[in-house]
Amino acid sequence: MWRKALSRISTHFGRLVFLASLRDAASGRYCHDDLLRMLGSEDTDRTLCRSHHQVFAEWLGFSLAEQKSDLDEYLQEPGNPRYATHYRNLVPPTARDVERQLYLTDLETLMALLEVEHAAVLTARAAYPLQ
Repeated sequence: MWRKALSRISTHFGRLVFLASLRDAASGRYCHDDLLRMLGSEDTDRTLCRSHHQVFAEWLGFSLAEQKSDLDEYLQEPGNPRYATHYRNLVPPTARDVERQLYLTDLETLMALLEVEHAAVLTARAAYPLQ
């Protein structure tokens, strides 16, 4: 049931955002009402923590081009912020330092690429305004 629910989120990055949002910053524990009713507190925390790390590891396993494509698709959905500071908090607590560093390096690279692309679009619009 849980995998089916996650599969409804179209991007890996979106799944990462969703799973990170289920973790309480103060307690460090994961919570999801439906799972909590079915599994109880301990199993819910364990299941969500495992899912968070799995999705995180899958995203890290993508090439930079695949990550960019996935992130582009995620950012095209309405309401998703485009600022890197928000995305720095998506690392699961079970991530090793090397995974955390790889994620942050990839993220910074992707955000820089997005800025360059955005600037190129603005420049093109300024050079060729619609009449």
